[in-house]
Amino acid sequence: MSQYVSRLGRRSPAAHPRLRLPHRRPRRVAMLSVHTSPLHQPGTGDAGGMNVYIVELAQRLAAINIEVEIFTRTTAADLPPVVELAPGVLVRHIDAGPYEGLNKEDLPAQLCAFTHGVMQAWAGHRPGYYDLVHSHYWLSGHVGWLAAQRWGAPLVHAMHTMAKVKNANLADGDTPEPAARVIGETQIVTAADRLIANTAEEADELVRHYAATPDKVAVVHPGVNLTRFSPADGRAAARARLGLPQDALIPVFAGRIQPLKAPDVLLRAVAVLLDEHPRLRSRILVPIVGGPSGSGMAKPEGLQKLAARLGIADVVRFRPPVGQEQLADWFRAASVLVMPSYSESFGLVAIEAQAAGTPVLAAAVGGLPVAVRDGRTGFLVQGHNPADYARVLHAFADDPHLAPRMGEAAARHAQSFGWDTAAAATADVYTAATQAHRRRVRSHHG
Repeated sequence: MSQYVSRLGRRSPAAHPRLRLPHRRPRRVAMLSVHTSPLHQPGTGDAGGMNVYIVELAQRLAAINIEVEIFTRTTAADLPPVVELAPGVLVRHIDAGPYEGLNKEDLPAQLCAFTHGVMQAWAGHRPGYYDLVHSHYWLSGHVGWLAAQRWGAPLVHAMHTMAKVKNANLADGDTPEPAARVIGETQIVTAADRLIANTAEEADELVRHYAATPDKVAVVHPGVNLTRFSPADGRAAARARLGLPQDALIPVFAGRIQPLKAPDVLLRAVAVLLDEHPRLRSRILVPIVGGPSGSGMAKPEGLQKLAARLGIADVVRFRPPVGQEQLADWFRAASVLVMPSYSESFGLVAIEAQAAGTPVLAAAVGGLPVAVRDGRTGFLVQGHNPADYARVLHAFADDPHLAPRMGEAAARHAQSFGWDTAAAATADVYTAATQAHRRRVRSHHG
């Protein structure tokens, strides 16, 4: 990881007398999130870990005196143009396309309208009002590229997911990402002053797949809200609140229901488990907490039909997406969180579950080997063979002490992923981006 700007951004450019300008750290950041609003419920539509990431990061940046204005697309007629999310954090709603019924795939056609809205909001301010642009996901990156150029401000971009990586790890029947996205991502990588990667592996992928300059890539692990996601009053109390049986094996899936997240692998694993150990049927319950999303929208009832076809509909419970407080309770109540994803840039829910004192059974993909300590805070499985997941589930059924023991280690492990650490590291990336931008402008004019 040494070739990248470190997580704490210590590899700042060599001190130069002319670089020691006041306000090296930006005071006001324009944060762009075109396709998903920080006000949306995670687990619905296209809302997921990125929503949580933007909200938490913005609040912690505001707490260290960096004001954040988040620009997002208006998705309902009754939304006010500006909402104060927290002191120092504003959400600005931009009209771009119809409010509802617009898929993520239709959004590139609305980028021009979105950019126009961002420019209109900026036009009311004095020059230099925004010190830096931080865009999230490739759609926002295109708007950010234009805005940063127009404002003469540095651009920091976070990919969150990458088309080339997703296409290399497609689930059966999933739709590949379009060529336009690959081209768009390549342009943003070139244009950005700094790129933020969730893990060292993601940093490597940016360099390998998109020819990013290693010096431009900074690794900042996402955080977790350790106040909200904590073991609190424990598993028994959480199960009582949710009306779940106290002595059951409860493997939980929480997230958007789409092929990429592979909830079907959990259902198939449970079918294998019950086939081999039929006596477990009376003491297993499998909650699927989340709504259909993305390519999963094509067949929203597909997972229910699969459960029926596998003969396990009696032990599976489908629950709609829930707010963060209740999600924390689902994590506490679970014996284990199951994440058989085909691709995850980080897998925020893995850290959230561990912070709540619950081990994680996950596919060894993307950032999950960073989030989960294999054999200590959970188990990592190579590939997506349901029998491999069934074996681990049986280990939890067989040893009632395994989940609590791993859960304690998981809660300790999650403590190092606080949002304050992530915000401080992000602020250091902003400083490095500002310095790089100034040097570039100076050499251009020099």
